[in-house]
Formats: sequence, structure tokens, C-alpha cells
Amino acid sequence: MKKGIAASSGYAIGRVFLKVNEQIVIAKKTEIDKEEEKRRLEEAIEKSRQQLLEIKERTASEIGEGEAEVFESHLMILDDPEFIGAAMQNIESEQLNAEIAVNTVMDMYLDMFSDMEDEYMRERAADLRDVKDRLLRNLTGSIYASLDNLEDNTVVVAHDLTPSDTAQLDKNKVIGFLTDIGGRTSHSAIMARTLEIPAVVGIEDITLSVKTGDIVIVDGVAGKVIINPDKETIKIYEKKKLELQKEKLELKKLANTKTVTKAGKEVIVAGNIGAPQDVHKVIENGGEGIGLFRTEFLYMDRGELPSEEEQYEAYKYVAEKMEGKPVVIRTLDIGGDKKLSYLPLQVEMNPFLGYRAIRLCLDRQDIFKTQLRAILRASAHGRIQIMFPMISSLEETIKAKDVLKECMKELSSEGKSYNENIEIGIMIEIPAAAIIADELAKHVDFFSIGTNDLIQYTVAVDRMNESVSYLYNPMHPAVLRLIRMAIDAAHKEGKWCGMCGEMAGDEEAITTLLEYGLDEFSMSASSILKARQIIINN
Repeated sequence: MKKGIAASSGYAIGRVFLKVNEQIVIAKKTEIDKEEEKRRLEEAIEKSRQQLLEIKERTASEIGEGEAEVFESHLMILDDPEFIGAAMQNIESEQLNAEIAVNTVMDMYLDMFSDMEDEYMRERAADLRDVKDRLLRNLTGSIYASLDNLEDNTVVVAHDLTPSDTAQLDKNKVIGFLTDIGGRTSHSAIMARTLEIPAVVGIEDITLSVKTGDIVIVDGVAGKVIINPDKETIKIYEKKKLELQKEKLELKKLANTKTVTKAGKEVIVAGNIGAPQDVHKVIENGGEGIGLFRTEFLYMDRGELPSEEEQYEAYKYVAEKMEGKPVVIRTLDIGGDKKLSYLPLQVEMNPFLGYRAIRLCLDRQDIFKTQLRAILRASAHGRIQIMFPMISSLEETIKAKDVLKECMKELSSEGKSYNENIEIGIMIEIPAAAIIADELAKHVDFFSIGTNDLIQYTVAVDRMNESVSYLYNPMHPAVLRLIRMAIDAAHKEGKWCGMCGEMAGDEEAITTLLEYGLDEFSMSASSILKARQIIINN
């Protein structure tokens, strides 16, 4: 048995197809024709673009429009003038052949993403690797292992599956996948959940442990794989498959049901999103709102800051799709582990306690005001709410609100519409904010508890550090006490309190959070129905 990360829930029993790509060999040329290398790069970019457009079209028709938007970010990388310019400059000034030029630039971007603490952000490096791999294969002619013509009941095993690979999986034949690396927030894992294909990732050595033709059981619930199981084990898992199918059918009945406890308390079960197209899965799973729109993803994978108009269209799109349901937009949470190539920041000894989020925005009000104006304008098209991240003091809250008021005055003088009574909230993710929540609650309309940071700041544990991650405990008494303080403080002032960290979808924590009086639970779209079931049964 091998253990990994449960990336997509479910059970599968099938035969292995071991996907092994031909290694890309990149040779540095001693003498180059610069114009020829530029032409080769342009041809590789165009060929990659056409391949991605085909994959995007197929994904849209077979999986969904939302999932197809993944490849829009891939296309944006190919069209990024900063990336193309840097690669061309490497050819021109450094006398590098096209392969080396591309490899050098892409590795610079990959280093930036891979060093980030946030798992979701680290997994975005998979998009860059996918584009890099495609470009280099088109430049070198290296063969890519095909997932076409697979047999029925196939479990694909690979070192990693790119978003492109996963989008092309034939659900009629592929019943699960296993990878050496990866996490729950990778696009591949997200697509696997969309396709309802069980997946276990991060197994480390699965490609060395199986061969094509082996029988495997994929346990996407417990995050494990059983290689060449005996008949008794197969019977056990066949029974588990039937039980899970029945449970899923029951859960789907809850998609359009209000979330009300047995005691009659109605709460909101909402979804977290990182890009506008993610809203589709929240709607599909019966989400009663967007509890967290991580806007920093509009700033990533590009060469310059997004304009007010571009942001306005993104926020408006989500607001209109939610048809009057609440949409909490978190202002830019950049800095720390989340860096932008076009926004140089000083190197910090401890960036997670440094110049980031609201601290950066209050200092760079030019960036902050552009975003606030876009959010305000979009608020005319739906029930948008603004949330400020990483608040640690009352002074920061008041300053942020003052900047927002300035933006309101500007828009009013320009004759542009916005919701003058837009709700303003803050994230409770620093222990200091939880401790002074009674004061903060007098100045905002709501709280949203960001447990991912709150837990690690409270118990002084880097959850990504394997040596101490066992101490990262959502149910630690100190963490629970801070959560309760925040909820009680909000209620005392007649305000509502939500939660947008991973803990909101933690099946073991939901009952306790209900007891504390939490009003809104926001989580990944795939967790919504299960959370609703737990709540209505309490």
C-alpha cells in the first residue's frame, strides 16, 4: 500500500497505464543564427497556441466552460510581452538558442512561484511547467506520451499530470489517476474532482512501484493506493464504491436546499474562488454565495498591473452570475510569499510577517485605489461586499475605509454608479485582530475568519514544514478560543461572522463552529454539499 494526498474523492479499481514522456534534451549551441532562432521560437509559440486552443475547445465541450478557462491562462503566458521579450532578448544579447532562452526565462518564473508558502499559489507553477514543456517539445521535437487509445478501466499513473493531460482524459475509459507529485489545489486535482475521477497525488514513488498492466485500487477518500490487491480487498472496495455512489445521489438532492439546522438556525454555505470562472462550480454545487474571491490571481501570470476596467469586468462577471447572492471580494493579498515580477519588493527575513496585503495596499494607494474603484463599480451589478485582509489594528481598518471613501467621492464626481451602502468587512487571521475583535466590530459590517493563517500564527507552526506540521491543529484550544471571541464580538454589535479558511469545510470542525454561532461557512465548491448535509443534520 502507498500513501499520498487525497486529491479527488472516490474509489476506482483498474489496470495501470504508466505514462512516461520522452525526456527533453536541451543542447546549447555554440554558434547561432539569431534571426533563425527567433523564427524557431515564434513558430513554437504559434504551434503551442494552436494546440492550446484545440484543448480549450475540447475541454469546454466535454467538461465545461469554467474548466476550459484554465487554458486561457496558458495562452496568456504565451502572449505575455514580458516573457516573449525576455526570451527574445536572451537570443539577441546572450547569443542563446531558442530552447535555452525559453528554459532560462521559464525557470526564473518557476522559482518565484515554487517558493511561495501558499499551496494554491505554488500549484500555479504547474501551469508554467505545462507551457514550458509544450514549448520545449515543439522546439526539440521530443515525443509526448499520448493518452489516446487507452483501454477501459484504466488508472493513469505519472510523475505528474499537467492541466493539458487531465483535460484530455477520456472519462469513459480513465477511472482514476495517481502521481508522484502534486497537491489538492493543482488544476489537475481540480479537474479530476470536476470529472469525478478519483485521484491520489504526492505519492512520491508511485511511478517506480507499478508497471503498465498492474491492478490497483485508488482510494481517493483516504489518499492511498493498493497495488495488485487480493480478491477479498477488491470485494471490500467494490462495496465502498456502491455506498459512495448512493451518498453522492443523496447529496445532489441538497443542491437547491437552504442550510438550516434542526434547531432552525439558517446559515450560509458559500464557495471560495480564485478566478472569475470558478464561480460556475460554486453555483453547480448550490453555493449560497461567494465567501472569498482571492483577487490576487488577477495580478499573477502577467507583465503589468491589471487595469481598473479589467478588474471591473471580472468582479461584475461574478456578481452577475451569483444573481443577487453575496460575493465577498478580498482586496489584494500580495507580498510575503506572493510576489509579482513587475512589482519589485525588498527581500525580507520573514515575509509572512512583513510588507504584504493591507500593509502594502495602504502604502501603495495607487494600486489599492484602482482595485477599490473597480470593486465599487461592479457593486452596481450585484451584492458585492469588500473585505480587507491581514488586519492587525483598528488604525489599519479606519485607514482602509478612508481610502474607500475617497474612491466613492471620485466615482460620484465622475457620475459612475456604485452601491453607496456596500458592506465592509475584515479578515480575522492575526491573533491580535481576534483579541481586539470587540473594538473592530464597531467599525465594520462583518468578519470572516481566515483560519489558515490564524492557526499557524497562533501555534507558531509553518504548516508547510513537514518537521512541525503535526502541530498545525485547527482544534487547538487556543485557536478555538480566538474563533469564539471573534464570533461573539461580531454578534454583540449585531454583525455577522463567517469563515473562509480550510477549517470551514472540515467535517470534524463544523459541529463545533455551529455551536459557536458561526453564520457563514465558505469553502471549495466540492465541499459545499457535504458541509450542508452535516449542518442540516445538526
